[in-house]
Amino acid sequence: MSGAFDLCGVPLRGPLLNGSGTFDAIAARRTFGDRLLEEFPFDAFVSKTITIEPRQGNPPPRLWESPAGLINSIGLPNKGLSGFLSGDLPQLAELPVPLVVSVMGFSRDELGALVAAVGERDRVAMIELNVSCPNVETGLVMGADPAETAAAVGAVRPLTDKPLIVKLTPTAGDPPAVAAAAEGAGADAVSLINTLRGMALDPRTRRPWLGAGTGGLSGPAVRPVALAQVASVAASVSIPVVGMGGIASGRDALDFLDAGAACVAVGTENFRDPAAGRRIARELAAVSRNERGFSAGRTRFSQDRPKSPAKVGKTVK
Repeated sequence: MSGAFDLCGVPLRGPLLNGSGTFDAIAARRTFGDRLLEEFPFDAFVSKTITIEPRQGNPPPRLWESPAGLINSIGLPNKGLSGFLSGDLPQLAELPVPLVVSVMGFSRDELGALVAAVGERDRVAMIELNVSCPNVETGLVMGADPAETAAAVGAVRPLTDKPLIVKLTPTAGDPPAVAAAAEGAGADAVSLINTLRGMALDPRTRRPWLGAGTGGLSGPAVRPVALAQVASVAASVSIPVVGMGGIASGRDALDFLDAGAACVAVGTENFRDPAAGRRIARELAAVSRNERGFSAGRTRFSQDRPKSPAKVGKTVK
């Protein structure tokens, strides 16, 4: 089996991405130098989510290690659109894999301004729409309501020719309906799941440990939820699904691919093992080879699963 994978028409070496905000490629390169470029752990890189204005993020403490998971309350700290374009983008453009820029707006106008500005940059291959925030005009979480999701995607779709990946929230009452709404409005792919809301108490004060009170639970603890939602969404749309949520091994990745995901993203495991992407790719190749009789590393995984061509990658000769 030969060839290269693609997502939304963008050629990739394989199906592994990082979850937004879980791998700081700029800091990693400062630490490891150009060795990082030679051994980059992912097949596409998803940036930390950016907003129009700079954000400091939530007050500390921001992290709590829970059994089989992590609760984070980072709060999307970033340099804002201008700071990202002038500071981070030139450095991220040097990575050896396609770049996906994640954006979040608190209104459709903000989201549109971000998409338009990011989409005109040649080095940006795809744009991720993080729709897990409330629309200040309606009070509804954009990604939790099918109509809000469709309106958000429809508003930005004419502003760029770049593929749009809509990142879904797991708190939606009907994730397949939200995914279908995104597809109908022009999304090229969807990704899920984002974190689940959680809280931890300080063992001494018995008050919330995190500075913001609550945070997002991720890691292996959420994997069964993620797998179920990925399977239900993949069965409901014809666009590719990027599956994520507690992937820590090649076996985990294969489970998501077999559930219908076209690609997978590694998140919390990057905090424990910065080279997790390379390890998971090796494990995935091994388990696929042992169970399927072909080499699965850096290739397309979907040929054993009956799906429409639009739902999986194409083999680039």
